[in-house]
Amino acid sequence: MKKHGILNSHIAKLLADLGHTDTIVIADAGLPVPPGVPKIDLALTLGTPGFQEVTKLIADEMAVEKVTAAQEIESVNPEQAAFLKAEFSNRKIDYIPHEAFKKATSHAKAVIRTGEATPYANCILHAGVIF
Repeated sequence: MKKHGILNSHIAKLLADLGHTDTIVIADAGLPVPPGVPKIDLALTLGTPGFQEVTKLIADEMAVEKVTAAQEIESVNPEQAAFLKAEFSNRKIDYIPHEAFKKATSHAKAVIRTGEATPYANCILHAGVIF
């Protein structure tokens, strides 16, 4: 049995399999998952687990080169926008319209669905390299 880090076997495998520029999505409970993109559903109840908790755990284990978020997050959900800026302060964050964001999720290796229930609490994490 694994002693440290993420114990969810689907997420552990996903992270181990990522290559440079591959993407994964951390999603709120309402973001649609495109056909053909695997969904790792962590949602237990509305709000649990939250977007910030899951994003922090993934970011601790993943080499993140850059982040993409919906531009609407800044005006509609400033708390989550501030979290992203703080969590990824040393990485580039691209903001794109939410409709473009939803289209971009179709290229992800997987969508990790949280129980988050605030608007636009989603991000695309772009894999970097560890060397």
